[in-house]
Amino acid sequence: MTETLTGATTVRAPAAAPTLTGPGLLTVLLAAALPLVDFFIVNVALPAIGAGLHASEAVLELVVAGYGVTYAVLLVLGGRLGDLFGRRRLFIAGMAAFGVTSLACGLAPDAWSLVAARAAQGASAALMLPQVLATIQATTTGGRRARAMSLYGATAGLSMVIGQILGGVLVAADIAGTGWRSIFLVNVPVVVLGLVLAVRRVPDTRSRHPEPVDVPGTVLLAVALLALLAPLTEGRATGWPLWTWLSLAVFPVTAWAFYAVERRADRLGHTPLLPPSLFAAPSLRRGLLIIVPFSLGFSGFMFVIALSLQQGAGLGPVAAGLALAPMAVSFLLVSLIGPRLIARFGTRVVATGSALQGIGVLLIALAVWLDWPHLGLGALLPGAAVAGAGQALQLPNLMRIVLAEVPSARAGVGSGVLTTTQQASFALGVATLGALFLSLIPHLGMRDALLAALVTQLGAILVTGLLSLRLPREVG
Repeated sequence: MTETLTGATTVRAPAAAPTLTGPGLLTVLLAAALPLVDFFIVNVALPAIGAGLHASEAVLELVVAGYGVTYAVLLVLGGRLGDLFGRRRLFIAGMAAFGVTSLACGLAPDAWSLVAARAAQGASAALMLPQVLATIQATTTGGRRARAMSLYGATAGLSMVIGQILGGVLVAADIAGTGWRSIFLVNVPVVVLGLVLAVRRVPDTRSRHPEPVDVPGTVLLAVALLALLAPLTEGRATGWPLWTWLSLAVFPVTAWAFYAVERRADRLGHTPLLPPSLFAAPSLRRGLLIIVPFSLGFSGFMFVIALSLQQGAGLGPVAAGLALAPMAVSFLLVSLIGPRLIARFGTRVVATGSALQGIGVLLIALAVWLDWPHLGLGALLPGAAVAGAGQALQLPNLMRIVLAEVPSARAGVGSGVLTTTQQASFALGVATLGALFLSLIPHLGMRDALLAALVTQLGAILVTGLLSLRLPREVG
């Protein structure tokens, strides 16, 4: 801020808006990758974790669910805290906590210690990740924002696939005898590098009109998400005891109570955790609706294919991870041209992506039908490559569409809503598609159970494609 004197009057020029430089963007994208990599990295490591810690199937489900549930429950709160106390401060605190909790996961002496550390790791990720999107929204405009959002979406998609590839490589490498522990310990040096870059390169932003934390809304949202996700992720492994059914019965009641409390607060001019008025923007409302089936189907697929390739096709963790490498490569290449395609053809690119993804999954199903159990990189390459290209036309563009009309003052809230929707859908996908797959194995065998899961995913892809036809044609 500068000052000039005119007579006896001091005029203060407004401070220049903070700008996210290239190194700063690289830093926040690194932080965006970490939580997603860690959600998927355990898929191929679960057999090794179970053997190393003598963990039951129910406890292994908690290793996955403990992270996903706390992550999903706290994301909106993390976005609000960034708006209130400063996004850079919360970003650095969340990243540091993510490093500490990753170390705790890697050093866990028993299965329940790992479950607790994973839950804490999910909570720290919920503090860090919303600040990424909020910082991009607050420090970029126009073409720079479009490119940054496309890179964010590409990072998110690649992280999901690379997580499973990296997990397989690290488990097999058994670095210094660490075995599965290396999938968590590898985060520590990455976090140290990220913290150094964040202190130097990430600008500090916050809402000009920070809103206090909505305690009733936060509690009700947490209860609603826990009531839904906890029984779905643990029900099958524990035999669906009474508490799971009671919890599912509680969910619609708490969800309705949350909406009623938030709507009333919004109407009275207060500051709800999730303002219903935010959903007045068609791009946000319709984009979120599409992200649900997309994320549900994709996360379920990643979980199911990891188990099938290792326990059914007999592949090692490295081969199981690398079988999905064509998906990562095609996703990267196609996502680079995504901004140009959507600028020329509008949101119909998303529907095209759904069609491509559906063709890819059909090709994977055909390979399973013809080649089982001799699956590997060669058999899965055509389907994985086409599916990855289709996903690249959907996910980065959907994220950009969802946030296109969210004002910078509510960037933290908007990013929290987006990431919560995505993460809750990931957890639901693993729980529902995974439960379907595992329950069918004793009756149909693994090949036909996998085919049933792939057909179910095709249904989710069809829903995604049909919903995408209702998107606003142009992206702001």
